[in-house]
Amino acid sequence: MTGRPDTASVTWRTSSHSNDLDTCIEVAGLAGGGRAVRDSKDPRGPILIVTTAEWTAFVGRVRDGEFDWRLAMARTTTC
Repeated sequence: MTGRPDTASVTWRTSSHSNDLDTCIEVAGLAGGGRAVRDSKDPRGPILIVTTAEWTAFVGRVRDGEFDWRLAMARTTTC
């Protein structure tokens, strides 16, 4: 992806798993592929642009629980 994609007309979505703790992100699909990600509390703030491959890898790691600190603690705790 080269240059900054146009994010003015994209549709931003918030996860159905979001909570009321102000820890939400919004994601938008981009016309040329990839995704735009922003903090829902600061919609005029910075936007992270990732390629389709980067997004796919990230989502896979989330599904595997790699970023869940509770799962990480359970993996390192031995009886």
